[in-house]
Amino acid sequence: MKKILFILFIFTISVFSCKTDFQINANWKDMTVVYGLMSQNDTIHYIKINKAFLGNDNALIMAQNPDSSSYGNNLEVKMEEWKNVTSTSPGYQSNQWYLDTVTIFNKDPGVFYGSKQLLYKFQAALTDENAEYRLYIKNKVTGKQISSKTMLVHNFTIDKPTPLQPANFSAASLIHVSWYSGVNGKRYQVVVRFNYWEKVIGAADSTLKSVDWDLGTVQSVGTDGGEVLETSYYGNSFFSYLRAKIGNPSNVIRHVAVPNVDFIFSVAADEFNTYMEVNAPTTGIVQEKPEYTNINNGIGIFSSRFQIHRPLALNVYSLDSISNGHLSFQ
Repeated sequence: MKKILFILFIFTISVFSCKTDFQINANWKDMTVVYGLMSQNDTIHYIKINKAFLGNDNALIMAQNPDSSSYGNNLEVKMEEWKNVTSTSPGYQSNQWYLDTVTIFNKDPGVFYGSKQLLYKFQAALTDENAEYRLYIKNKVTGKQISSKTMLVHNFTIDKPTPLQPANFSAASLIHVSWYSGVNGKRYQVVVRFNYWEKVIGAADSTLKSVDWDLGTVQSVGTDGGEVLETSYYGNSFFSYLRAKIGNPSNVIRHVAVPNVDFIFSVAADEFNTYMEVNAPTTGIVQEKPEYTNINNGIGIFSSRFQIHRPLALNVYSLDSISNGHLSFQ
C-alpha cells in the first residue's frame, strides 16, 4: 500500500512540474455575426453585421474598439428578391439591391463601442408578400461567403377590437382581443399604447408621451395562417397599471391625446420566434443553452416581422375614469 501511494506521489509531482506555458485562446477564426429582420412596414431596411473577436486583452476594453467587431468597408452585401419560389419550382429573381454602409449615432451606451455604429442598408418597398428574400455577404479581403434567406410575414385580420367601436377600460369584466394568424407568422404580441399630453405647470409647451401595456404573447400552432388567436384583459386593471407607471405628480397637467389608444399587434416569423426562445433568460437549474442560427457560414438571425396599429378612441366611461382617477388629467 505504501509503495502504491509513493508511486502516485511521484506521478503527481512529475505532472505538476511539467511546463504549463499554454495559450488559453484558440487560433483566431473569422466568425461573422448577422442580425436582420425584413418587414413590409419599412421602406428602409437595415442589416447589422459584425465579427466575433478574441484576444488576450480585457474583453470589455476590446469591445470599445470598433476594429474589434467591425468589418468597415471590407464587405459586399447584396439582397435578392425571388418570386414564385415553391417546393417544385426555383422561381425567378425579380430584383436585387447592393447595400450601402450607414453610420448610426443614436446607439445607447453599453459594453460595445458607441454612440455610433456601422450598419448596412437598402431602400425598397416590399410589395409582394409571397416573395423570398436572400441575403448574400462577401468578405472582399478573404473571399468568405455568408448567406441566409427568409419569407415575409403576411398581413392578417383583426377581429376584436373593431375599428369603429370605442375601447372600454372601465368594465370589471373580461374583455377579449382576437385576430386571425398571418401566413409565416408564429409569435404574436399585443400591446395597448395609451397616448397623452403632459405639461409641467409654468412651462410653455406640452410633451406628447405614451405608456405601453403589454397583454402578453400568443403562438400559433402552424404558420399557414387563418388560425383564430386570442388574448384578454380586465378593463379596470388598465387604470392600476397607469397609476403604477405615471403616478400623480402635483406639478403637471395632463390631457388625453388623439388617438387615445393604439392596439399594436406585432408578429415574428418562425425562425425569429425560435431565436427569441433560445436566447430567453434561463430560469431552471440547467444554464447551458442550445445554439440557434439560420446564417450559413456565420451565426445570428435573418428573419421577418410585421406590425399592425389599430388606433381607437376610449369610450366616455373610460375617459371619465381617467379624469377622476387622480392622475393629473383634466
